[in-house]
Amino acid sequence: MEKELINFIDEYELSPFSKTKTLIRTSNNSIFKTKDARDIYSKVLNKISNNFVFSETSNLLNFFSFVDNFDEIKRRQEFFKTIPQNLNNESLKDLKTPRNIWKPNYDIIVVTENDKTLLKLKEMNCPVKFLLNENDVRDLEARDIVQILDCEEFNSALEILPQSVILNSTDEAYLERYVEVLSGWKYNLEILKENPELNTEIKNLLNELIPLLKLCDNFSSKELSRDIVEQELGAINKEISFKLKEMTLSGESLMSVLKDGSLPQELKDVVNSSIKKSSFPHLYINKIPVEINEESLENALRQQSLTAFISQAENIKKYSSELISLPEKIKKLSSLLILFDFESGISKFLSDKDSFPDNSEDFSIERSNNFFLSAPQPVSFSLNNQYRCSILTGANSGGKTTLLEHIIQSISFFHLGLPTSGKIKIPLFTEIYYFAKNKGSMSKGAFETLLTQMSQVKPGNKTLILADEIEAVTEPGVAGKIISATAEYFINKNCFLVIATHLGYEIQKNLPIYARIDGIEAKGLDEQNELIVDHNPVLGKIANSTPELIVEKMARSESSEYFYHIHNYLKKSKL
Repeated sequence: MEKELINFIDEYELSPFSKTKTLIRTSNNSIFKTKDARDIYSKVLNKISNNFVFSETSNLLNFFSFVDNFDEIKRRQEFFKTIPQNLNNESLKDLKTPRNIWKPNYDIIVVTENDKTLLKLKEMNCPVKFLLNENDVRDLEARDIVQILDCEEFNSALEILPQSVILNSTDEAYLERYVEVLSGWKYNLEILKENPELNTEIKNLLNELIPLLKLCDNFSSKELSRDIVEQELGAINKEISFKLKEMTLSGESLMSVLKDGSLPQELKDVVNSSIKKSSFPHLYINKIPVEINEESLENALRQQSLTAFISQAENIKKYSSELISLPEKIKKLSSLLILFDFESGISKFLSDKDSFPDNSEDFSIERSNNFFLSAPQPVSFSLNNQYRCSILTGANSGGKTTLLEHIIQSISFFHLGLPTSGKIKIPLFTEIYYFAKNKGSMSKGAFETLLTQMSQVKPGNKTLILADEIEAVTEPGVAGKIISATAEYFINKNCFLVIATHLGYEIQKNLPIYARIDGIEAKGLDEQNELIVDHNPVLGKIANSTPELIVEKMARSESSEYFYHIHNYLKKSKL
């Protein structure tokens, strides 16, 4: 499956250095048929994605699209079982977007006499010149590096240029462009080589790329520079001055100097002797004071640079095969880094998961933790052919909505092929409808909208319907009957249902066959006057209402005669 994930990364051109997440439009085969259900699924994906470093890595979750056969889910489970524990992607946070930091310190031109070669070089964005005559060849003398490809007529003239480099194919042209790309990765390669947890494939790529980093160092020669020549010039003139003080010139020698400016032989000998002691005697003019021969110095510096440039260009050419394959290897490394980030993030997700969900005709959650909660209480819940519908009752903030979301979480993990906490069995649902708690006020429009949505449900034995306090959109008196009728209708269509409601007593009077009333109960107040709630639903038992506990809480915490009166009244009414 790793190869399939790499193909997915390459297909959508996902990069570890993208600042935003690429929008990938997958086929519309979601089993979640309402926006509320899809929102919970997205929340699951986003929470898993918090373990990833790269923004694009979360797109790999799109690879695990919804399927209608358990064999594919089983294959996914087997893949996730192979991911090592405790993979660490923290070092990936230190990676930076590659920016080329190297350019050749010489200018370069590729020359050719072949039309097809010219077009190909232009397509490769190489600096290229088409040779037409000898003037074109002479113009090349000012260039630092001249690469020669497919030249017959001017080949002899080109080869005598000291800065010429003969190429065997267009692939070898302007290899420096690959070194530029490599330089952008220098920092990241050095960071990656310090991570011992990288997989073998990434390490092998690093072993191929890191030795090439030496090509990013420009050749330089310390042998000759203007500063060195000027320093030696000062030493030469100082020595000559010292020797002149010890000499006595004849009148004839002095007249010769004054008459035509020529040095007498004894002075020439002094100057020559001092110049010969320098490292570069050919760069000085024999006169008093001695001067630098600027033309000779410029030529020497130019020749030295050309030698260094040629050496570097020839050295780069030695690695032509490695450099030609560089873009492919960089692309592969980028894809492998996203895959490593994905597997590392999944490794963190797996750390507290017990087992993989199993396919079953019944739905059951046994001591499973809610993925969205930081300190969840393990809960158990089930539906089967005997009880296809749960009328879920309980206190406000008791966990009814949380349980509905927990069910969607479990189904999400099942289809992704991921493990969960606790032991879970799930039918292969193909349609899931979640109608979240209405956050607006009761109105005719809201009621009609809800009924319209319910009418669009495609019922069947692979359909699950989750509804949260749907009584909020109509009058309390008739709401219990509507919920009972709705449950009865979809039970008869072989659907599974969980309906969270405060109308347990009303529905109990008209409870359909194959339906069960479950309860999440508040058991009292703790020392901080907070509700004590067992979030584990008690199957087959209606939950007691909590208003009396809320009144007791306020009577304890507020000094009010009103709260005391209501609290005592409710206590007496229960006797």
